[in-house]
Amino acid sequence: MKAVLVGVGQAGGKVTTALAEFDAEMGFDAVREALAVNTAVADLEPLPVDTILIGQSRVNGHGVGGDNELGATVMAEDSVEVVDALTNRVTAEAEAIVVIAGLGGGTGSGGAPVLVRELRRIYDVPVYALGVLPARDEGALSQVNAGRSLKTLLREADATILLDNDAWRSADESVEGGYGNLNRKLAKRVGLLLAAGEATQGVGESVVDTSEVINTLGAGGIAAVGYASAPAAEDPAENITTLMSTTRKAVMTGLSLPEATDADRALLIAAGDVDRIPRKGVEKSRRWLEDETGSMAVRGGDFPLQSDRLAAIVLLGGVQRSSRVERFLERARQAAAETETEERDRIDRVSAFDNDDLDDLL
Repeated sequence: MKAVLVGVGQAGGKVTTALAEFDAEMGFDAVREALAVNTAVADLEPLPVDTILIGQSRVNGHGVGGDNELGATVMAEDSVEVVDALTNRVTAEAEAIVVIAGLGGGTGSGGAPVLVRELRRIYDVPVYALGVLPARDEGALSQVNAGRSLKTLLREADATILLDNDAWRSADESVEGGYGNLNRKLAKRVGLLLAAGEATQGVGESVVDTSEVINTLGAGGIAAVGYASAPAAEDPAENITTLMSTTRKAVMTGLSLPEATDADRALLIAAGDVDRIPRKGVEKSRRWLEDETGSMAVRGGDFPLQSDRLAAIVLLGGVQRSSRVERFLERARQAAAETETEERDRIDRVSAFDNDDLDDLL
């Protein structure tokens, strides 16, 4: 899938950079263009991809301070600038546009849904969102921002792939190191998914193409992507168990949205040396995926690569009923209720002085 990436906000810019760099390192050329959009100059300056600053008239390059309503307003006002910047980047070759954002911040969570809506209005290719959910310890504002942003993205985007920040971050990692590691893991998963069928080395028996990815993402909703790999034997018959094991690991421990296995649709991609990919292993793994997800719409195919390892890339579409998503939504609802209570308490404390007993200073 030849894709144009647009990162919105700080996290969006970093994930976009990681994806573009992974694609370049692997020589896939699936990422045709990459652009980072932000309201904060400081977040754009270190990025090696093309950038565009928005909201200068409102925030003067200093960011929106976590205010995603302001982030949405700024994007609505300056979306023409972003669209103009994309005009020569979204060529006839592009098969999808992917808007990437951290959903807990201000610019990304507010601006991404607005940009997705505008891009879908203009372009005929699918416009997908790639959203990063905040970790449990990132504060009430991040949870509320993410809940509101996700709700809007599900309405506006052709599909929304989610990464849960709690998925793989180790307790002993620094915040910056943890996020960098997450970005690289997400880049590998999504980068391989985009590249499948585009940069093949050898001819597989059933090579995955763009239409299968699009059909798996289907008619919208939430999607998750998983990955696992293991050393491959030279004899494909010896790799049947290996592929089945990596498929299970990709789903059970390698999903971008853990535990999101109740899916409407699924795609299994077996990546590796075409002479080592076991046909029987692909079919058995596909049947296991049907049982695990409860879906009868499970596609399977090859991604030939020069490698001594065998990998399973799994895309699950329509996972919005999963317990992980429900727990996040409950967290967001509780944070919203607590925020409203705190605001009412603040107003009550101030209103106690709404009388003439004391003179105002100003």
